[in-house]
Amino acid sequence: QVQVVESGGGLVQRGGSLRLSCTTSGFPLDRVNMGWFRQPPGKEREGVSCISWTGGADYLDSVKGRFTISRDNAKNTLYLQMNNLKPEDTAMYYCAARGHCTAVAGTLNGHFDFWGQGTQVTVSS
Repeated sequence: QVQVVESGGGLVQRGGSLRLSCTTSGFPLDRVNMGWFRQPPGKEREGVSCISWTGGADYLDSVKGRFTISRDNAKNTLYLQMNNLKPEDTAMYYCAARGHCTAVAGTLNGHFDFWGQGTQVTVSS
């Protein structure tokens, strides 16, 4: 049974940091592309960062230099380190697995087979 479970969200002040984790099971992670997406209140879901199975990463322009995606295949876990958080980063964050991302004009479009339930990130001003 495939499972994708996010954790690490919470409430943080502007300028603070959080690290999101995504633990997977039911499929091997080492040859799978993965990504983080978010959906702000009242807005559409957007791609935040993607990482290929070879380790190459792409980022949404607005998070470049602040967010870092990484993976530990031995632990079946994907991470998103978020620094210098801003109120506009407030959203539900979702982990996605087995698919691909395409960078287009500073944004990320992704198509993935497996999705988690999300973890809420709230940044206060």
